[in-house]
Amino acid sequence: MKLQGAFTALVTPMAENGEVDYEGLEKNLEFQISQGIAGVVPVGTTGESPTLDWEEHDKVIERTIDVVNRRCRVIAGAGSNSTKESLTSAKHAAHAGADAVLLVDCYYNGPSSQELRDEYYAVVAESIPETTVVPYVIPGRTGTALAVEDLAILSSKYPNVSAVKEATGDLSRMALTRELCGQGFSILSGDDDLTYKMLTDPAIRADGVISVATNIAPGPTSEMVNAALAGNTDKAAGLAEKLAPLFGIVTVKVENDRRLPNGKTVKVADKYRNPLAIKTLMSALGIPSGQCRRPIGKMSAAGVSVVREAVTKVWRNSPEILKPLETFYGIDIESRIYDEKVWNSLMAG
Repeated sequence: MKLQGAFTALVTPMAENGEVDYEGLEKNLEFQISQGIAGVVPVGTTGESPTLDWEEHDKVIERTIDVVNRRCRVIAGAGSNSTKESLTSAKHAAHAGADAVLLVDCYYNGPSSQELRDEYYAVVAESIPETTVVPYVIPGRTGTALAVEDLAILSSKYPNVSAVKEATGDLSRMALTRELCGQGFSILSGDDDLTYKMLTDPAIRADGVISVATNIAPGPTSEMVNAALAGNTDKAAGLAEKLAPLFGIVTVKVENDRRLPNGKTVKVADKYRNPLAIKTLMSALGIPSGQCRRPIGKMSAAGVSVVREAVTKVWRNSPEILKPLETFYGIDIESRIYDEKVWNSLMAG
């Protein structure tokens, strides 16, 4: 199966009591489908897979598959740093009807590339031969990385290993992937802000993106990807420019004040990682999201300001990017953007 187009790395909406908001999940899925998304990815790391228990994990996948009902593709998050857990999850997703499973490199215990290939990816790929297996390479969060050479060996031995989610930021690595894995292999961007470059670089010729920003802007992002794939780089570039502020807040970096016990105030660099920024934005706009589960909390005022400035810029310069949200969710974006109470409620105390 050729994976191509824009896929949404879905957030997992949470209710006020911290439980999964399945009604909100269904609403968000209907929005994604209405906007022509190629597929959705439930319970990837954007979906807070590390803090969902396995019962919740499986239920989110099942509910997603049921709601989607073949109207777009479903790539189920099934990665773990335990092959046993990942194998169980991948088999469940395949049996439930997922088109593919996404497996992140094994974080923290950090196996070598050879071990990732033989003791993790190969084990899962062999167990579900009719389901596409998508390795997810993101060394900045896992501390390890499947080498391109081992990816090529895997894809030659297991035809269902036919795509990769690339979040290394290394364009030369991606070019080598295209060279070793061939034209039939799907390279999917895992970094929103690199997607246009990956799609249009003749040495990479990426096939699409698994995007965080598409939780907010699935239609325009899909248009950008499809235009690039069709060779209409002018249209794709224009859309990429309009979407850039949203692409730029997947991770938010700010310096915050810390008051030390001796009374001195110092600056400390804080890096608020995905999905905090996108869930903050969705909550601000009135879209089912809720807070992240601990240990992810709330951003500082400086962090929230970065998110607010980004969405305000898009609304001022390219309101058509966000207009579908108003129509579908029945919200007034302008009033929410300029409502101080909305944003203050999303800041850490």
